[in-house]
Amino acid sequence: MTRRLFGTDGVRGLANSELTPELALALSGAAARVLAEHGLGHRPIAVVGRDPRASGEMLEAAVTAGLTSAGADVLRVGVLPTPAVAHLVGAFSADFGVMISGSHNPMPDNGIKLFAAGGRKLPDAVEDEITARVHGCECERPTGARIGRVRDAPEAAGRYVDHLLLAAPHSLDGVHVVVDCAHGAASAVAAQAYRRAGAEVVVLHAQPDGLNINDGCGSAHLDRLREAVLAQRAAIGIAHDGDADRCLAVDAAGEVVDGDQIMAILAVAMRESGELVADTLVATVMSNLGLHLAMREHGVVVRTTPVGDRYVLEALMAGGFSLGGEQSGHVVLPGYATTGDGLLTALRLMSRMVNSGRSLADLASVLTRLPQVLINVAVADKTAVVAAPAVADVIAGAEAELGETGRVLLRPSGTEQLVRVMVEAPTESTAQTLAHRIATVVAAS
Repeated sequence: MTRRLFGTDGVRGLANSELTPELALALSGAAARVLAEHGLGHRPIAVVGRDPRASGEMLEAAVTAGLTSAGADVLRVGVLPTPAVAHLVGAFSADFGVMISGSHNPMPDNGIKLFAAGGRKLPDAVEDEITARVHGCECERPTGARIGRVRDAPEAAGRYVDHLLLAAPHSLDGVHVVVDCAHGAASAVAAQAYRRAGAEVVVLHAQPDGLNINDGCGSAHLDRLREAVLAQRAAIGIAHDGDADRCLAVDAAGEVVDGDQIMAILAVAMRESGELVADTLVATVMSNLGLHLAMREHGVVVRTTPVGDRYVLEALMAGGFSLGGEQSGHVVLPGYATTGDGLLTALRLMSRMVNSGRSLADLASVLTRLPQVLINVAVADKTAVVAAPAVADVIAGAEAELGETGRVLLRPSGTEQLVRVMVEAPTESTAQTLAHRIATVVAAS
């Protein structure tokens, strides 16, 4: 059986160890061939972008070589957010796109994400075809004029920012924002986008050197942003991750506003304006029960998916819905983007503040988060543990104790021999007690 290369969000690994130039070359060449065989009928064109981490330079060269060796032309857009590459696939009428990024992961990691025409995620079946071609094909290589060509697209950043501003419904005049770019891809465009929208912008961590991406900054490390918002007396702080497909926020008092709260704010706004298709929000099973309770009060249905933005996207596309996302800050607005876009999310969030005349803290109060405890339990066989009768019994007991005031979620890790135990309850002490009770049984099973 061929080992599957793709996870829930592309091919990832330790750069130059697991994710090697050889793999990048083979993967991109296989992608060009497979996608060309899916009815293109012409020489493929691929948009290639990356985040600023050092290994991206090496992997970009390998990806470009793989694509051109398979006969695809390459448009290099340089350092830009993942959603920018997805957008530019459509904007440049390209056939597919490649984003080289380790997202929120530490600098030594990296990844390769592939987008189909229109900037959409590849179906699983196409990813499987590409995997099979990587592992088992000695393909004929084009020669002469059939070899792909490479050109840079210096206009790419401007076109992406123009697109963002079209999606921002209100001027941000008077909004004082601090943005943390994580020394990542947002460094190239975030301040420009927010200033052009009218905001007064203070920028943090926007000096990428290839080594400092996500290093103590960005959406995974909010303390510096909180301090800066208080020091600057700003109305809002925005934190992006390395490839800027996430957005978390901080209010004027330095309190964190997470992805669930952002989705709740946008869902209420979109329902009021008639933009929320079928009054439905798509979220993963990890979203806080408080989101479900708040949305019920505001007439919004919450549809849940497994963890992973690809599953949120699938549900959005299948239902024709207009808003979805994850607690981590991936928010998807299909009317404007084909993937999570942290800059778009921030612009819509600040627009809501302007339009409503309300502070971020006031808007975020729509949702009261229930205390949530997550325990990762190392096990020998996660599949067997999840199915164990003793585990089922302890979960049933906890659910009976909570009733409708909380919930229990047991989830095997997608990549490790871990079982994740999550409990939400009316109080922190109840959540801790029940989570540790379940974790003890899981560890012994």
